[in-house]
Amino acid sequence: MQENPNNITNTAVAEQEIDINEVMRVRREKLSALVTGGKNPFEITRFDRTHISKQILENTEMLSDKQVSVGGRIMSRRIMGKASFCHILDGDGQLQVYVKKDLLGEEGYAEFKEMDIGDIVGVKGTVFVTHTGETSVRAESITLLSKSLRPLPEKFHGLKDTDTRYRQRYIDLIANPEVKKTFIIRSKVISAIREFFDQKGYLEVETPVLNTIAGGASARPFITHHNSLNMDMYLRIATELYLKRLVVGGFEKVYEIGRMFRNEGMDIRHNPEFTTIELYEAYTDLSHMMEIAQEMFIYCADKVLGTRILPYNETEIDLNNWTRISMIDAVNKYVGIDFDAIKDDTTAVEAAKSVGVELDKNKKSWGYALYEVFDQKVEEKLIQPTIVYDYPVEVSPLAKKKPDDSRLTERFEFFIYAREMGNAFSELNDPIDQYNRFAEQVKQRAGGDDEAQMMDEDYVTALEYGLPPTGGLGIGIDRMIMLFTNSYSIRDVLLFPTMKPSSK
Repeated sequence: MQENPNNITNTAVAEQEIDINEVMRVRREKLSALVTGGKNPFEITRFDRTHISKQILENTEMLSDKQVSVGGRIMSRRIMGKASFCHILDGDGQLQVYVKKDLLGEEGYAEFKEMDIGDIVGVKGTVFVTHTGETSVRAESITLLSKSLRPLPEKFHGLKDTDTRYRQRYIDLIANPEVKKTFIIRSKVISAIREFFDQKGYLEVETPVLNTIAGGASARPFITHHNSLNMDMYLRIATELYLKRLVVGGFEKVYEIGRMFRNEGMDIRHNPEFTTIELYEAYTDLSHMMEIAQEMFIYCADKVLGTRILPYNETEIDLNNWTRISMIDAVNKYVGIDFDAIKDDTTAVEAAKSVGVELDKNKKSWGYALYEVFDQKVEEKLIQPTIVYDYPVEVSPLAKKKPDDSRLTERFEFFIYAREMGNAFSELNDPIDQYNRFAEQVKQRAGGDDEAQMMDEDYVTALEYGLPPTGGLGIGIDRMIMLFTNSYSIRDVLLFPTMKPSSK
């Protein structure tokens, strides 16, 4: 009842689907025969492994002729009369298994020949090296642990379609080893981030995901309904306001790593749910947050990758080389407009228009003009690590104003490969100023800006009790992982990215 690979054709998707359906029918018949014969693999609850593939491959000489027990998924088979070979895949790699009729016996060898690529098996035997130099296990028994009822995609036409890869990540991980490596790096980077901040005395905390107000960022929230309280709530768009409440309460160094949710567009840099780290430290400011951002990226690169030179697309990113520049100077350098010399809103708006930047009718001010010119004309040029500071007050409702220029705030964002990687402030701790800025955001919201922030009176109340001078920093972990793994799209670094349901 073996599958016949000669029936497989690559001439058309329709033919492939017919063949797959036939293979699935045959596999179900095999399972039915196993169940009838009292050998249902799905009734097996445990298989004790003594080694994984990596341990055997790295310690071949020491384990030679020793008994081992390994488990994994059959990825290839070569049936040859009384002796055969297969490769099994476990969590750390592939290992060859030598299967001989004399060792397994007539019945055991016949059972092995009925197994399929994709089946999960347990193998007991001894380690040896073949005459071609490949470390292998000479099987003394093979137990079918789980029957694969669907053929692996690469057996037919490969798993290259990105839509299928994202929807069925479990198959992507089996078919494409480099994908698995990406997510191993992701896990290690997040562990390194935690290690970095724990060593600096920060406390990891958890704040609510369901909020009564969508605050802490300028973004469109997801809205849900709480039945028991009979009220609408919002999935959080940031953790900022809760974390700063904790600083008011006396936790002087806090951070949170978690999912955020923003009901906005999707592209290679944006997914509706994404992971960030936000951190806040009392008695410090923007300049310290600049140092923290640089140190954290370098620490993680050293720890996880062992290098600070990161290949990305057609260039190399040098984490040893960071530039710091004000937004006004950046616009002057790359666009040729000196906003420092412009003193009124009308001239600023005209200057922006002269380089093709049109402003919304409710945002025709010096600050909005500066920001939009930077956003549309400068950001795309910031390839190497660049910290841009002194943001206009209009777009920074939670940051302190600069003492010597009330048009600007003590805020920075940093960019790598023309992508915003993080955002930081000297946190606004004046409750009167904060209330007024929230009120201005509410006005913008009423004017149609559904990304403007809401009034958070409880947060203002917290500030009235006193927030010490505080520095805060938020970093997009997904974009950081994209950089560290040379990944083109944010979907490549999310195990299960948001997808529209398949029409199939």
